[in-house]
Amino acid sequence: MAVICISRELASYGEETAQELAKLNGYRIVDKEHIEAALTAIGIDANKQARYDEKNPGFWASLSQQRDEYLHFLTQAIYETALENNCIILGRGAHAILKGIPNLIGIRIGASKAVRVERVRKAQNIDSRHALQIIESSDHDRAGFHKYFFSVDWYNPSEYDMTLTTDRCNPVHAAAAIDAFRKAFVGEAQEKEAVAKLQDLLLGSKIVTEITYNRKIPIHFLEAAVERGVVVLHGVANTHAAVDSAVAAANLVPGVKQVESAIQLVQEFTVVP
Repeated sequence: MAVICISRELASYGEETAQELAKLNGYRIVDKEHIEAALTAIGIDANKQARYDEKNPGFWASLSQQRDEYLHFLTQAIYETALENNCIILGRGAHAILKGIPNLIGIRIGASKAVRVERVRKAQNIDSRHALQIIESSDHDRAGFHKYFFSVDWYNPSEYDMTLTTDRCNPVHAAAAIDAFRKAFVGEAQEKEAVAKLQDLLLGSKIVTEITYNRKIPIHFLEAAVERGVVVLHGVANTHAAVDSAVAAANLVPGVKQVESAIQLVQEFTVVP
């Protein structure tokens, strides 16, 4: 009945907690490999995925069209996953993408730096200095990923429904706490509302895919707001023909009942010396 999104620090037992949680409630785990497969299936190659996946993009990378394409299809993949319900999504900014979905449970799992250093040191058989460098690099990338793609402070506990520190709490206990929260706060009403909202969001994403990426119609800043199959297109275009083409393309997407255009028309002017 719920979609549980776990954001975790390196060496905080995030993956182990997800595994224990799946044993408790029977939910499927959606990890990096699942998301990569979904992105590959819709045309995002491995090089693009590796460039942005939970990394802090450099200045130019953060401004590129590839960045926008990656974010769009990552969001679409998360919507599709969440619609299947009863899942535990590890990382990928899923808690930020699904913010406001009624059956979402956003979890952050962390641990003190000293404990994490010791865990990495033992797991990789390295010295504490090297372990600290690995942890700080991971934290920098994950925080940067959330900031650049979602304008979210990865460290801020108010971004989550629950935060857990695993210095003293093992994965079994952490999983039990999360599952108790799920049972207390997510029921059939939240699930029903979530499904309707996710269907609208996914349809909007598919419309943008069709207009921008499949047909390459030049609508800038395109967004498709959807409510029960009724679509309103927002964005900026230079010609009436582009607007008409976008509306026609949206009407062809399965599930669309009606399309309205709120696209702003901005004429290009040539400056003559």
